[in-house]
Amino acid sequence: MKIDLYQVDAFASNPFEGNPAAVCPLDAWLDDALLQAIAAENNLSETAFFVPTEAGYHLRWFTPSVEVDLCGHATLAAAWVVFHALGVVAEAVAFETRSGVLTVRREGDVLAMDFPAKMLAPLDMHAEVAAALGGIEIEELLISDDIVVVVEEASVIDRLAPDMQRLKQLPGRGVAVAAKGDDVDVVSRWFGPKVGVEEDPVTGSAHTSLAPYWAARLGKQALTARQGGARQGTLICVVEGERVMIKGRVAPYLMGQIMLSDS
Repeated sequence: MKIDLYQVDAFASNPFEGNPAAVCPLDAWLDDALLQAIAAENNLSETAFFVPTEAGYHLRWFTPSVEVDLCGHATLAAAWVVFHALGVVAEAVAFETRSGVLTVRREGDVLAMDFPAKMLAPLDMHAEVAAALGGIEIEELLISDDIVVVVEEASVIDRLAPDMQRLKQLPGRGVAVAAKGDDVDVVSRWFGPKVGVEEDPVTGSAHTSLAPYWAARLGKQALTARQGGARQGTLICVVEGERVMIKGRVAPYLMGQIMLSDS
């Protein structure tokens, strides 16, 4: 069995930036255990698999350890593969996913994802979260799918040294730490050891919560955002009611084939 594989850097203008994702187009679904094994072998924060449907594609995302409900950077990567590797000439592609139908449109050399916005609620676990993040001072603590930690100074984010075992004990999928930026509107980092990703360089899905929060706080609909520690990427987020347009560029890196024996 041979499976085409593309590795591309999402939310990146050049290779070695943004968040690498593996993308495997399939003719039909393989066994879930095999999909998970491929994702574990790829050892990237997400591997995306998709199969064609009458309306577009059915898209699924796997970390090295679990299947997840929503992934932004691997959706961006999958759309790039549809448009550029498979040669689909449409202006938009629709993906059927666990989080509903997600549409990705071309905007020149930028791809724009239409995602559901997620509202945040207060979380009263300041001591536990602060300890897990190395004893930082928290300005505001909130939760949706992820815990969102707001800090006053962007410099705090650069110095984060979280305790991964303590992070695993917290509620939610992962932990995003965010602050107002200097040269961009929002800077952040995201940690998800509970789903097998200690730190994700750029997490599009986290911005379904971060973008509405910062749009309201800063009084602007369109935001520029940068995420990451040693490796970083750039996003543009536009809040439109109950939806968030999350935009970014994609840089191709690798094309190959997975070769599996029948034994």
